[in-house]
Amino acid sequence: MGTKAIDPQSIRNVTLIGNPGETTRLTPAIQRATSRIDHTIRIAELSSGAPTATLERAIRVADGVIILGNTTSQHAARLETILRTADDHQVARLCLITETAHLTADFTRCLHTITETRGAVALPLQIPIGTGTEFEGVIDLLSMWALEPAVIEFYGRHWKVAEHHYRELVRTVMEQDPSASAAFRNLREIPLERLHHHIRRLTRVGDVVPVLCTPALDSEDIGPLLNAVLRYLPSPLDVCQPEHALDY
Repeated sequence: MGTKAIDPQSIRNVTLIGNPGETTRLTPAIQRATSRIDHTIRIAELSSGAPTATLERAIRVADGVIILGNTTSQHAARLETILRTADDHQVARLCLITETAHLTADFTRCLHTITETRGAVALPLQIPIGTGTEFEGVIDLLSMWALEPAVIEFYGRHWKVAEHHYRELVRTVMEQDPSASAAFRNLREIPLERLHHHIRRLTRVGDVVPVLCTPALDSEDIGPLLNAVLRYLPSPLDVCQPEHALDY
């Protein structure tokens, strides 16, 4: 009985970095979801509190990194260290920001931390609506816009906020990738797959960090994270491409 060959483009070797209590809950959820699709996601867990040398060694050999951030954390030093190390070794990264429903949640501060750290611009693909008792959920900007105008009534008073963030997302992509300018002249005529293509390219060369958010890691709804890993983080073949060569 023959063994089925695995397409290297369907493989993602990812290092998940964060609080051990969070990474141990997230990894099994990703593995369960992966078992139902035709892709292989290999995950190595690493504590964000590990010694800097350990972090650097793990990040250096990774094809891509998922960084778990927390909206309630007041200390961004470790997040900055991880982001800088990934940039030094030109490793693609995406961030998942947790605890967006917490009373003291500050999602904007997390975005500023990413953008102000040398290397890449934060690119929020999702935004939280409200905090604490006023938290109403998370809006996925790309899927939302793909369904416009049908979702305008659904989002109600939040539509203008979501539309603003979507426009900012497109503006950021255009600024980081001039080749997108010609394709994105009319906001309502941008093919979703075309936008995914430019985000993927910018992520893999380290110019942007896609950012997702969630109120709690206990949720089984990890579809957006899974999609982001497969869409934007590189396969083993991608990291061998010339654009990933270190600029020394």
